[in-house]
Amino acid sequence: MAKILPEVFYNEMKKLEPRYPQRKALILPALHEAQKVYGWLPSDVMDEVAEFIGVHPAQIREVASFYTMYNLKPVGKVHLKICTNVACCLRGADELMDYAEKKLGIKKGETTPDGLFTLSEEECLGACTTAPAMMANDEYVENLDLQKFNDFLERAKK
Repeated sequence: MAKILPEVFYNEMKKLEPRYPQRKALILPALHEAQKVYGWLPSDVMDEVAEFIGVHPAQIREVASFYTMYNLKPVGKVHLKICTNVACCLRGADELMDYAEKKLGIKKGETTPDGLFTLSEEECLGACTTAPAMMANDEYVENLDLQKFNDFLERAKK
């Protein structure tokens, strides 16, 4: 199979390998690193990760499809994930999601036409004490309200 992942991926894996006594333990970090390169995990990238680790491609797809942190289709430059679990809903997450859909002009699971934002619903971000919460790529935005959401969008557009 022709290599499509860049050398930076393999260099990062070489650094991580000594930390993991079993090669299968590299699956999560390898998927993270591959997703950094493409923003999502195309099928051929998952195949290459499987070959690198030495597992069947189905094992990689099982992991990638189980965890919501992995994108199995292209996403916007900024991936907004609003938590809609109980604690967040009790503090207004449903209203925030409705507002976000209207403000961005898209529905959950969609990307804005300019490719800047993707909006997703997240089952739990583990930020119950600072609910409602949103993740924007790797950044947490907690105690989220309409003003904080609008301020975040303005900063992200710049």
